[in-house]
Amino acid sequence: MQSHLCNRCGTCVGLSDGKVVFRNREGEYRPQIVNPLNEKEAELLLNACSGHEFNFPEYNKILFPSSPHYHRFIGSYRRLLIGHANDPEIRANGASGGILSAILIFLLEKKRIDGVVTTRMSRSQPWLTESFIATTREEIIESAQSRYIITSVNEILPQIEKFQGRLAYVGLPGQVQSIRKLQAMGHPAVKNIHFVFGPFYGNTLHFSSIKSFLRAHGEKDYQRIQKLYFRYGEWPGRMRVELENGKVMELPKFHANYLIPFHILKNSLLCTDLTNEFTDLSGGDAWAPVYEERGKGFSMIIVRSGAAEALLNEMIQGDWITAWPVEEEEAIRMHSHGYDLKKRGTFIRMQFRRWLGLTNPDYGYKLKGFLLARYLMEIIISSLFLILGTPPARFVADRIPMRWMGVIFETARTRWKKATHGIKRTNLEA
Repeated sequence: MQSHLCNRCGTCVGLSDGKVVFRNREGEYRPQIVNPLNEKEAELLLNACSGHEFNFPEYNKILFPSSPHYHRFIGSYRRLLIGHANDPEIRANGASGGILSAILIFLLEKKRIDGVVTTRMSRSQPWLTESFIATTREEIIESAQSRYIITSVNEILPQIEKFQGRLAYVGLPGQVQSIRKLQAMGHPAVKNIHFVFGPFYGNTLHFSSIKSFLRAHGEKDYQRIQKLYFRYGEWPGRMRVELENGKVMELPKFHANYLIPFHILKNSLLCTDLTNEFTDLSGGDAWAPVYEERGKGFSMIIVRSGAAEALLNEMIQGDWITAWPVEEEEAIRMHSHGYDLKKRGTFIRMQFRRWLGLTNPDYGYKLKGFLLARYLMEIIISSLFLILGTPPARFVADRIPMRWMGVIFETARTRWKKATHGIKRTNLEA
């Protein structure tokens, strides 16, 4: 709980009957034991925790035993597609093409499910996230969009257990992995979950990123926030904060990414799962010029389970979504930066941690045999995260005009991508 292994999924809080709670959500946001756990309770929490252990090969066999395709970066899958929701409102409110929102609304309106476990910005504290069970189209649309600060979906496991009806679940990889562990145990808290979906996952930021955003605009009181968006407006969107006095602050998404090295949750750098490999279906931005230039947003869709494949076919035939197949090689190329960060960089970082005597997650597999140039590249990346995450670096960054920071970051990122393009792409499809 007090190490970088904690991904803040919320499972320990949700299963503890109030004995574990989250403290300081605007700060370190860590679970804390407030009443003693007995041995049985402690064992359950440890076994359900995905932060310290999740066996990828084992759960691939359990969940997708007849999967026709497997790639070490993507995981098991049946189909790879590019697509978007056909409903303009759903597509416009989605982070990319609105596919996940369309699927959830379809399931709800067709009475296949009675609710959706998902996350939105808090109604009482709009600068924080809150997880809830959506039961209407409007609530699903409200929960659309990316949220780049910490979320803890599994802290509402008691509500999930008590819910009367069938549920779909939406979560990030660490949250999904914990749900899969509970399902394998046959735990009653997850008995109502019939579908598991999720977005692709790059990183999560501490709430300090929002404080920094405000300070750069001359504001300090985050409790004056009325609305907070991370991808507002036309794709790819803008980070946007609306204050109760009517003041609006915005920054293009790619410029707002400068906040990442200063405020990243360190566990993000220990996660090897970019595409949410243990969902029934996952989706993320289709990062390719042919789609980016069109605007509006397109999703890459990875279909993993037979139930999800049947569902997607029905939606395509019913004109709910438009989708077309994409080859594995192209799918890898679209997210080459992410795969390199997660499937190469993470294992190199974990090796560095072993040398320092630090504990790593156990994923049941290891990737190795990387080029020396990739190790050297990782030394630079890890050093930057280490230095920029310090209070002095944040202090300096907060006092540089945000638009300058965005331009500086985007320029540096573009040059870095060009300089390391060959290293990242070498043997990427293997």
